[in-house]
Amino acid sequence: MLRQSTFYRTKTGKCPVEKFLDSLPDMHARKVAWVLRLVENLERVPEHYLKRLVGTQDLWEVRVRISGMNYRILGFFDGPGHLILTGGFAKKQTRTPIHEINVAETRRRGYMQRRGNL
Repeated sequence: MLRQSTFYRTKTGKCPVEKFLDSLPDMHARKVAWVLRLVENLERVPEHYLKRLVGTQDLWEVRVRISGMNYRILGFFDGPGHLILTGGFAKKQTRTPIHEINVAETRRRGYMQRRGNL
């Protein structure tokens, strides 16, 4: 494994990514899991699976397309090989909704504060 992905947990232990995955149809959740394995195991991940969000504080998006649906899981790197995934959503617009970006950045700051990195 070249990268490790971890699902973000709130202070109370809730996991937004697990909640998102549980809301998906089984086939879609399996495809998301498959893409997450690619992100972890490929030395060079194609941009159509993992892409940095321009104009953010180093947020990345895992990108999944299945049956005409576009799903995104946002996250950030904690070190070179540790991807922390903060939440997911079905993308219905061309641009990533600012609300989703704000939530991911807030979770990133909270994670770093709990780790003592800010």
